[in-house]
Amino acid sequence: MATKEEKGLLESLIAIQKKLKAPKDLYNKFGNYKYRSAESILEAVKPLLAENGVLLTITDEIVMIGTRYYVKSIATAQKDGDMRFGVGYAREDDSKKGMDGSQVTGASSSYARKYALNGLFLIDDTKDADTDEYRNQQDGVTKKDKQPAQTSQPAPKPYPPLDSEAELLAESEANQCNTSAELTAVWNKYTKQGSMFYHPAYGNKNGIFFKAVATRGQQLKAEGK
Repeated sequence: MATKEEKGLLESLIAIQKKLKAPKDLYNKFGNYKYRSAESILEAVKPLLAENGVLLTITDEIVMIGTRYYVKSIATAQKDGDMRFGVGYAREDDSKKGMDGSQVTGASSSYARKYALNGLFLIDDTKDADTDEYRNQQDGVTKKDKQPAQTSQPAPKPYPPLDSEAELLAESEANQCNTSAELTAVWNKYTKQGSMFYHPAYGNKNGIFFKAVATRGQQLKAEGK
């Protein structure tokens, strides 16, 4: 078995992903839900990073997408000159009650960092109750339950609208692929039914994820990868 020094970055990340436990250990009394934060993930992953000799850094930048500003966070894992990335986006609100501008940006940064860490360390895709996507999903289930059954056939699984942050994260994963095999794995991750990340919108030919995969596929083909 490879030692800490002998294992490459990919092997180390696999080991970390296998051992990492990042439960939703925080509780929102007002909304009556549990959630995890970027700080919770970092506290859980730091010992595993040290155990596997992996350096983790997180950087933020402000980007404009359409007419709105987003915080883009990049979580970078490094070992022996090799690097892997996780990217997360969170939109800044125009205003938030009880917060000044710097606090609004700080809150968006925390969200974006959490999404970046989720992608890098393969933390489960169960939607936190503090996201619009979760609320939309719950609303969709509630409306479905209230409707009388029309046939004896099982109703199709309701899919909430795919939010822009989730699709931008998927696009980022596609763009970071270094081989055709990696790109195929990312494509299957988001478009294969049964995958925990599956959503039918990812297969939309006009969607940003579909276009990113097609473009990156052409680049890798030209590079012989």
